[in-house]
Amino acid sequence: MDFILPPTLPVGGIPWEKVLPPLIPRLNGTYGQHNWSPKLLVPETDNTCSAEVTCDDSGFTVQVDVKHFYPEDLLVKVIGDFVEVQGKHEEKKKDGPGLTTRQFNRRYRIPKGVDTMALESAVSPEGILIISAPMLQTENSGSLT
Repeated sequence: MDFILPPTLPVGGIPWEKVLPPLIPRLNGTYGQHNWSPKLLVPETDNTCSAEVTCDDSGFTVQVDVKHFYPEDLLVKVIGDFVEVQGKHEEKKKDGPGLTTRQFNRRYRIPKGVDTMALESAVSPEGILIISAPMLQTENSGSLT
């Protein structure tokens, strides 16, 4: 895993007191001499697994970019108030022994009023996983005669 480092290091080296927090936080919420953020330790990733979530009168829709996965590599399930998407793809390396694995897990909260029993999922030819469910029908939404 590659971590982002500045192109040039400061004269005194890496300021570890900014990167690694002390074990005990101060009462005001800061750590050590500097404000610390866990973002400093997060490795650089490619953000290709983007998602778009919409919910309106017609229903609930999640669109996830899964172009690096086959449909059989994906698992979509409803757990409580969440729809969970899991993807895992393994392939043997072409240039020798070894295995390359790519995987992700995502959870999306299902809004109230969505018919989870009618939830459907499909992968488009462009590699977009589309999860959709209509809104529950209420007594007031029936047709007027």
